[in-house]
Amino acid sequence: MKRALFLDRDGTLIAEKNYLSRPEEVEIFPGAGAALKRLVDAGFQLFMVTNQSGIGRGYFTMADAERVNEHIVAEFARAEVRFEKIYIAPEAPDQPSRGRKPSPQFLLDARDEFGLELAESYMVGDKLIDLECGWNAGVKKSLLVRTGYGAKLEQKTPELLARAVVVAGLTEVAEWILRAV
Repeated sequence: MKRALFLDRDGTLIAEKNYLSRPEEVEIFPGAGAALKRLVDAGFQLFMVTNQSGIGRGYFTMADAERVNEHIVAEFARAEVRFEKIYIAPEAPDQPSRGRKPSPQFLLDARDEFGLELAESYMVGDKLIDLECGWNAGVKKSLLVRTGYGAKLEQKTPELLARAVVVAGLTEVAEWILRAV
C-alpha cells in the first residue's frame, strides 16, 4: 500500500507571502523538515499541490514559480525530505483550470502515476480549498494547519471544518497522522 501526504505550499510549508516569486523570500516554517522526515520514515510519499494564480494574473512567470519550488526542495533535502512531484495550477481563479484546488485532479493524477492509495493518504493545507481538494479526492483525512490563513478560517467558519482535523502546524500534522496509522 502506497500512502501519500499532499501538501499545499504557501501558508502550509512556507510562510504566506502575497504572490511569492523570489526564492530569497522563502521562509520555511520551523520544524517543517523534521516533521516531514518523520512521515517519510513512516512510509509516506510527499507531494506538493499548489495554486499559483500570480502566474495567470501576470504577476510572475512559471519559471519564477519553478525557481521558488527548486529552492524549497533544496531546503527540505537538507532534512532528508524529498517531494515525489510538485503539481502547479497556474491559472487565475476566473480562468478554466484542470487542477486548480479544490479540484482533486492533481491527487488523482498522482494516484495513477505513483500507484497511491488515496483512502490511506492525507491532504494538508491552510485554506478551505485545500481541504476540499482532499475530500473531493477521497483521502483518509484533510488537515488544516493554523499557519497561513488557517487560524482565520478556523475562527470565521468553524462549521465548515467539521470533517477536518485542525492543528497548529506541520509538527502536529506528523504527530496526528502517526497516531492515526
